[in-house]
Amino acid sequence: MKPFGYLRAASVEEAVRAGAAQPGAKFLGGGTNLVDLMKLGVEEPRLLVDVSGLPLDRIEELPDGGLRIGATVRNSELAAAVAVRERYPVLSQALLSGASGQLRNTATTGGNLVQRTRCTYFQDISKPCNKRAPGTGCPARDGAHRDLAVLGHSAHCVATQPSDLAVALAALDATVHLHGPDGEREVPVTEFHRLPGEHPEQDTVLRPGELITAVRLPPGRPGAHSRYRKARDRASFAFALVSVGAVLEVRGGAVRYAALAFGGLAHRPWRARAAEEVLRGAPATADTFARAADAELSAARPLRENGFKVTLARNLAIDALTDLAART
Repeated sequence: MKPFGYLRAASVEEAVRAGAAQPGAKFLGGGTNLVDLMKLGVEEPRLLVDVSGLPLDRIEELPDGGLRIGATVRNSELAAAVAVRERYPVLSQALLSGASGQLRNTATTGGNLVQRTRCTYFQDISKPCNKRAPGTGCPARDGAHRDLAVLGHSAHCVATQPSDLAVALAALDATVHLHGPDGEREVPVTEFHRLPGEHPEQDTVLRPGELITAVRLPPGRPGAHSRYRKARDRASFAFALVSVGAVLEVRGGAVRYAALAFGGLAHRPWRARAAEEVLRGAPATADTFARAADAELSAARPLRENGFKVTLARNLAIDALTDLAART
């Protein structure tokens, strides 16, 4: 038995105080990832701070036309919300492509963002892993890395961030609201997850005791369409080999606005800024979409067994953008 403390927080302030006071404390929402990792021995929190009963379970309309999504909103509820399906279809599609219906009924918005990599070396405590045990090495680089990173990785880690939700939020320019011992702050979701560098054990920019309280979506762009595409080894209940979240607005045959994010390629959702630069103002054609994808993926550094991901990402991006252009 591995004993740990448990606190059902009555307020955000109490949760933050408890999380900051106890090194190794973890916040518990749906527990669909954290509890699994505890069973494997990967996570050994000294204290679980249960935040599932906090009043963070609402989807609220904002005065500017955006949405505020509470951190404990369940994935199934968020995917089914009329405002999300109508104004942010890429988000609804991403959520529905992940896990099973039962897991989506339990998993939360905040928990989804902080779920940890599915790298087999990370999940096996008999193996070395810099993310789990810093300084022990990264056997994935020369071992089983077919599913792992081709962008942004380092000599210390080639893991990928598995969230479908995070990819869609990156394409939508969402903002993460945090509450910590020093007060509240906001972080763009594109800056929330870290690249591995020399410290792959640090998945995000969260500070000790800091709790995700909400995610804010900006107003949808009139005339823009969005889509989420996901390639995986089986048709359901599988993490992405590569995924793409895309938002596209076309006027007069030219791209007026484009946002593109990849999943399954890096330590964080990969916002494709180079591709967007190529797209902006260019003709909305297959040739433009191919040039944009190539501009972004030229930075890829595939390993021995995962070079196919570059081609797969290219094809998914072109397909998603072509589909969106056709809708306009």
